[in-house]
Parts: sequence; C-alpha cells; structure tokens
Amino acid sequence: MATLDQAQNPPGTNPPGTVKNSRHISNKRRSTRKAVAVFVAPFAVLFILFYAAPIIFAIIQSLLVVEREGTFGAPQQVFGGFSQYALVFQDQAFWASVGRVLLFGVVQVPIMLGMALLFALLLDSPLLKGKKFFRLAFFAPYAVPGVIAAIMWGFLYSPSLSPFSAVTSEINFLDGSLVLWSIANIVTWVYVGYNMLIIYASLLAIPTEIYEAARLDGASNAQIAWRIKIPLVTPAIILTGVFSIIGTLQLLAEPQTLRSFSSAISSTYTPNLAVYTTASVPNYNLAAAFSVVLAIATFILSFVFLKATQRKVSQ
Repeated sequence: MATLDQAQNPPGTNPPGTVKNSRHISNKRRSTRKAVAVFVAPFAVLFILFYAAPIIFAIIQSLLVVEREGTFGAPQQVFGGFSQYALVFQDQAFWASVGRVLLFGVVQVPIMLGMALLFALLLDSPLLKGKKFFRLAFFAPYAVPGVIAAIMWGFLYSPSLSPFSAVTSEINFLDGSLVLWSIANIVTWVYVGYNMLIIYASLLAIPTEIYEAARLDGASNAQIAWRIKIPLVTPAIILTGVFSIIGTLQLLAEPQTLRSFSSAISSTYTPNLAVYTTASVPNYNLAAAFSVVLAIATFILSFVFLKATQRKVSQ
C-alpha cells in the first residue's frame, strides 16, 4: 500500500515548499555574489590600473626599439624582440649593482630582522615597564619618509656638517668602502620598527594559556621566549624576510639622496638607480627591460627564500 506521503507527493514531484526553498537559496547566493563583487570591485579596478596594466605596458615597451630614418628623422618605435634584454645582460654596471644590493641584503636584512625580533620580545615581556613609550619610540622612525631620513643621516655623516665631527673627521662614512653600510644603517633605522610591529602583532595572537602552562612546568621568561615565542612567530619572521628581500632589490631613495653628500655613489649604484638613470636619458625601452629583469629576479629570490624557510619550518 502507498504511504500517506507517497499519496500526497507522487514520484517525480517535489514536496511542498521545496521549489520555494531552492529559489530562496539561489536568490541568497546571488545576493551574496553581488555583495562580494561590490566589495572586490574597488580593489580589482585599482589593481588593474596601477599594478597589472603598468606591468603589461613595461613588458611591451621592453620588446620595442627606437629607429630613425636618416640622421635627423623622426624616431619610431618598432618591434625589436629580445634585443633590449641582450643589452641588459651585457651591462656590467647593472649586474655590479645587483651584486652590491645582494651583499647589502645578506648583511643588513638579518641584522634588521634580529633587532626587530628582539624589540618585539622586549615589548611582549612582562618585565618591561613603559611599553607604550617604547612601542612608539621603536616605531617612530618608520614615520619618517625615506628621503628625509637619508637627508638627516647625510648631515650626520658629513664631516663638515655633522654635530659629531670628532667622529666623522676620523671615519669617513661616505667614502667608497663605507657608504654602502651607511645606507644599510639608514634602512635599518627606518624599517626596524615596521618589522617589529608585524612580529609583535603575531606575539599578541599567541594564547596566554600556553605561557601559563610553561610557567607551571618551571620555564623561565628566557626559555619561554626561545622555545615558545620564537617558534610560534616564525611565519611572521618569514613574512618580514620576504618584504625585506623585495625592499633590498628596490633600494632607491636612500642612495639617490646621499649622492649629493658622497661622490662614491654612482648613477648605477643600485639596480633601481640604474633604471631611473636609464629612463632619464631617456631610454624608456631599455629601462623597461631592466625593470622586467629586476622584477623576475626579485620574484625568484623571494620564492626561493619562502620555499627554503617553509621546508625548514616543516622539518
């Protein structure tokens, strides 16, 4: 015998309310998609206009060359294939600048991140008094624009202008052997607070129950910092490391500003300075090729660093 439900709802038909519920779900999904599109649209538009479009334009420009008809003919841009990239790989000054910033990064980035980690641990320590003051003091240099910071430190380095002339007259921080590390000091001074804030935010996200359990087991503050805090904030340290690698290869404002204080800084002292100088000639096509190669190198270094650190963390 057919059951009551089978009698009321013959095979092949939907129970009452099913169509209504499905329409309600589909309408809800549609409204959700519209809301997501509304919130994503401003970012998508800005991303396309100021990130994706310039990258595509730079790649197109790097594949063009300028030709003239005769000595005084009007310049015309024509497709040149990879001829601009051949000039890039033949430019020894550019690759010397790449090697210079790689040396800069190998020394400066670990020191900067080590100081940022130390300051973050100090701010998170229960033994430190006046945390609000020190948090502001550590972060304040990041509020100073890079150009202003370079001008300020340029005056401090200059033997004839520095208030510490007793030191700068004996040690020339702007000569060829020390100017790279003088720039490193400026970058470290500016960005330690920024990286510290990222690591400190990661420390604040650690549940306090973990610390309480460690103290019950007899762990000291130093042991908690070494065995608990640092391992748990490793992802934040890796993130700041990637940011620092990208920033190192994009070094521009500090060396460009210090050129007015030091003759040891050439127009191709860093890769970005070489790109800027080439574009000022003007040779936009070669500058675009420099930029594309530099962007690819930055991506490769960041990717290798990220994979290497992730492999160590997983082990």
